[in-house]
Parts: sequence; structure tokens; C-alpha cells
Amino acid sequence: MLLYRPRRLRRTEALRSMVQENHLTVNDLIYPIFVMEGENIKQEIPSMPNCYRYSLDLLLKEVQEIYDLGINSIALFPLIEENKKDNEGKESYNPEGLVQRSIKTIKAEIPKITVITDIALDPYSVYGHDGIVRDGEILNDETVEVLVKMALSHAEAGADMVAPSDMMDGRIGAIRQALDKEGWINTGILAYSAKYASAYYGPFRDALESAPQFGDKKTYQMDYANGKEAIKEVALDIKEGADMVMIKPALAYLDIIRRVRDYTNLPVVAYNVSGEYSMIKAASQRGWIDEDKVVLETLTSMKRAGADLILTYFAKQVAQQLKK
Repeated sequence: MLLYRPRRLRRTEALRSMVQENHLTVNDLIYPIFVMEGENIKQEIPSMPNCYRYSLDLLLKEVQEIYDLGINSIALFPLIEENKKDNEGKESYNPEGLVQRSIKTIKAEIPKITVITDIALDPYSVYGHDGIVRDGEILNDETVEVLVKMALSHAEAGADMVAPSDMMDGRIGAIRQALDKEGWINTGILAYSAKYASAYYGPFRDALESAPQFGDKKTYQMDYANGKEAIKEVALDIKEGADMVMIKPALAYLDIIRRVRDYTNLPVVAYNVSGEYSMIKAASQRGWIDEDKVVLETLTSMKRAGADLILTYFAKQVAQQLKK
């Protein structure tokens, strides 16, 4: 005679709901969104179906729409015009730059939404790298000085949180000290703490036209073979003042999400990156998978691994599904 029958608790939908361990809600979602110069532009990104670059006027409409769906946070990523790119990232801290104007406009029209901004030089660099280049080397400390200026300009424009994605050593502490010194004590830092040198970023680089013009990013982003190193990076960022820590990518790094979750009580963020998004979209377009079901299963796996929040291009689609 069977004493234990786990299937008893799977027998009906109501029973399954009662014992469900992890729940995905709109409060878990951060919506990444691409902004560009111009007016009345909604430009689809070929390698990211149903993702668009928006001019600021149409960006506002998109932000209002996702806010009405219950998504409370966005992450801004800019497409910078070629004539504004250089090796020093000067445009990144221009008070009248694209990101700075976008922050001001969004906060003026939809003040309650949380605006998170990317802090890295690759969109602004003629070389497509996250830092200043000299003789083929990515300079760390000189880059951090620019990142500090960039973070301050975003805080002054009204950003709720800055998100350094560059992986330069010491940049979290330098940014925290500068923000506090200038009175921006309430501006948070979402640290890309464990960001791997991944092949999953290709479509994103298409979106921002920011692919590296030489070499790769392995001297500053992490080796995908390493797990313990992620805890070292997370520990340093926490010590330097991070408010949240991120693992990027997510799907091939669920073990890292779990390790980080077990290490810290800070909010843990998973970045469901462009390559992960585009693979699901491509398989769906071929008719090989049920897209809606696979998306929910994929994002729930990140929650199960320990993520508190998920930055995902599926955010709007999932919010619409959850509202049904």
C-alpha cells in the first residue's frame, strides 16, 4: 500500500494553486526600453521581434501603456548618434543628452514610475567598449571617473536608480561616494555585479549599434566558466554600497542566481537578456513552441532560482498575460 501519494496535491487546479511555491507578478518585472533621437519614430529591431527603438514622444506613450498594465519600473537604453560618439564618453554626461532629456520628460509626465538608467560607455564609444581605450587596453580608473560624471548627471535629471553595467573595478564605491557628496543620497544603485562575457548579448548590441569594434569584453566581464568569482564580485559591490545586485545573463546562469540569493539578503535581479528573448521568439515563429507558456515557465524558473526581480523584454507581454 502506498502511504505517500504526491499526486493528491496535483489533482485539481485549485489544489495546485494552493501549494504553488513561486509566483510571477507584474511587481517582479522591469521593462528595458530603447530610446533614440527624432520624432514619431517606432523602429523595430530586426533581431528582437516586437522590440522597438522609440523617439522620446512615442517612448512616453509606451511607458504610459506599460505603467497602466501595472509595470512600475523601466530601464532606459539609448541609441546614440554616431557624430556624438568618442573615446571618452563625453556625451554620456551631457545634461542635455538623450538619456537626461528622457528621464526629465518621463518623470514629468509619469512621476510614479521608477526610472533606472544604464551606466556604461559602450553606447557612447566609437570602439563599442564599456570603457576608455588606450593602445587596445580598456582603462579602469579613467573610465570610473567618467562613469561617476554620468551617474551624477542621471541623478540630477531625476533617475531613481543608476545601474552600472560596465564591470570596471571600484565603480560602485566611487559612484556611491559621489552621489552622497552631491546630496543624491536617495538615488539607488543597481549593480551589474555578476555580468558574464556572454554570447547572448548579440541582439542588444544590434539595438544600440554598440558591438565592440575590436577584440571582446573578456578583460572586464566575467568568464562564464566561473561561479565562485560571482560571489566575490557581489561581495565587493555590496561593500561599496550597492542597493541591489544583478546577474546577467539569467537563463544559463540560474545556478549563479541561486548562489547569490543564498549569499545576500539584498534584492537579487536577473537580466533575461536579448539572446534569451530572441531564441524564444525565433522558435515561436517557427511554430516549435507555445510562446506564452514558455515565457511564463522561463521567467518563473528565474524566480525559483532566487531572483526577486527580472529585467526582461517580455515584461509587457507577460503583464498582458497576467491581466487576463
